Amino acid sequence: MKVSREQAAQNRARVVETAARLFREKGFDGIGVADLMQAASLTHGGFYKHFESKEALLAEACAGIMDEWTGNWRAAVEEDPGKALAKLSGDYLSGEHRDRPGQGCAVAALGADAARLGPAVREALGEGALAQIAVLAEAVGDGTPEDRRRRAITAYAAMIGGIVLARAIHDPAASEEILAAVAQAVRAA
Repeated sequence: MKVSREQAAQNRARVVETAARLFREKGFDGIGVADLMQAASLTHGGFYKHFESKEALLAEACAGIMDEWTGNWRAAVEEDPGKALAKLSGDYLSGEHRDRPGQGCAVAALGADAARLGPAVREALGEGALAQIAVLAEAVGDGTPEDRRRRAITAYAAMIGGIVLARAIHDPAASEEILAAVAQAVRAA
């Protein structure tokens, strides 16, 4: 049975959404195309009708994740610029974010994978990261544009490193301590 263009677009969107979650949960090498398509309730054979490769799917999923996160960050800055950095760092450096990587930051979950993959994945994550840094530069307070960008880069790197380290630590109390310490340092900077 032939699938309509509308249904094909819906199927593609479902695969990208499923991939975005599963890649962040399991890593690029932690999920195969067959399992990914099964999770999206589609057949393995349909994958290559939509995507050139698994890596192309990852690039598209990363671009979507980064756009969504950047939009959310921008909304927080527009809502209350003076409190945006505390809100963003508090939400980012939270137990919920630590415990739900499938819903979390693509850079924290997939940055190490992206460094070993092709340019499309690195470009998607890189452009998204630079957009998020630009939003953070609006939230870090006063200073020259160069100073604000430097502080935003530092805050972004600390937030990513903090969540990665908190996820790696087995001891729940130490993990919480890391999140709290990095959040405090980001707000203070």
